[in-house]
Formats: sequence, C-alpha cells, structure tokens
Amino acid sequence: MKKLIAAALSLAVTGLVVAADAPAKPAAPAPKKEAPAAAKSKLMDPASLNEKAPDTFKVKFDTSKGSFTVAVTREWSPLGADRFYNLVKNGWFDNERFFRVVPGFVVQFGMSGDPALNQAWQGATIQDDPVKQSNKRGFVVFAKTNAPNSRGTQFFINYSDNAGLDPQGFSPFGQVTDGMETVVDKINSQYSQTPRQDLIQTQGNAYLEKEFPNLDYIKHASIVK
Repeated sequence: MKKLIAAALSLAVTGLVVAADAPAKPAAPAPKKEAPAAAKSKLMDPASLNEKAPDTFKVKFDTSKGSFTVAVTREWSPLGADRFYNLVKNGWFDNERFFRVVPGFVVQFGMSGDPALNQAWQGATIQDDPVKQSNKRGFVVFAKTNAPNSRGTQFFINYSDNAGLDPQGFSPFGQVTDGMETVVDKINSQYSQTPRQDLIQTQGNAYLEKEFPNLDYIKHASIVK
C-alpha cells in the first residue's frame, strides 16, 4: 500500500507526465501577451542562463489572486536555486498559469504560455540535488519525472506536509514566507489536474485561455531588492 501511495504522489507532481485520454484540439489564436523581444531572445537560449544565485534571495510573485513571496536558501538545493534564480531574473514566469491545483497536496506552475519557449526548454534539464529539506507545507520544489536529472522549468508549492515525496528525490529550495494563506491557498482549483501538459507544451496560453478561462496566473515574478 505504501508503494502505491508513493507512486501516486510521484505521478501527481511529475513535471512532464501528460494525459493521453483526450484528443488534441486545433490550435487556438495566439496568446494576447508576449514577452518583449529582447527578453524572449535570451530565454530562447537556456544554456546562456547560468548565473550563480546569491546564498539567499527572495522572489515576489504578483498574481491574479494577489502577491506572495518565496524565500530561497541556495544551500538547500544549489542547482535548483540557480535555475530558479535565472528563470525569475529573465522573465520566464510572466503570464503563466497555475495549471495543476490539488487542494491538500500541491499547486503546480512553470510551463510557458509561449509554445516556442516550451520547445526551446524541452531538453534543458539540470542535475539532481540531494534532498536536504522535507516537503513541508509552503515549501517550493521542482516538479520532475521518475528519471534522474529531469528538473526543467516546472515547480510546485506544497499545500500540506508531503514527506512521502522526500525519498523520491524532490528537493525543496525555498519556501513561501508571505501570502501562503491569503493568496496561494486561494488559487483557483476548479480544473484540478484536467489541463493537458502536452497541449500546454504545443499551444501555450492559447489552449489554456480557451479551455480553462478561470485559471489563476502569474502576472510577473521579480527578485526582491
């Protein structure tokens, strides 16, 4: 029974697992908002975003539900913190949807609304970090597959203490220090895990805005100075 529970937990937060029970839909109109040309150009080259993160830093997420803050401690998960820092600094999270929201478990995000960016980052994974912190409520973690070294651009915030994820290699790198109850807990969960990641990958926000118009989203994420 414990093995079955662990498998279910892993599947629920696996970054690249996709549903296969619904037919692909025709491409919808392009997203209304696009990243500025200069920022998008840099994001199209994942290998160039390799700056080392500070030992500690904070990130403010401005969302459709309000703002919350994530405090990152690099020592907890160095490679993960570096990737997160570079994504935030270069505007990766702008106009992205919270596409998987499971109350009592996790809220997941990190797939671009721009299909071209999803394609550019499809194989841009990083090495695993040892798990030094437990998956406690409010802790921020990379989503990944069961394969080693499969962390890319997807993340989740734990809604509960999910210690069962620790032995599966999910390594927290930060935690929500402001806005957990007032913002993160209130992110719209009406669609649960229905949005298909394969269609987000290829159609981006055009798919999500058409099929799941009430999804909450990130307006902008920025390093707190």
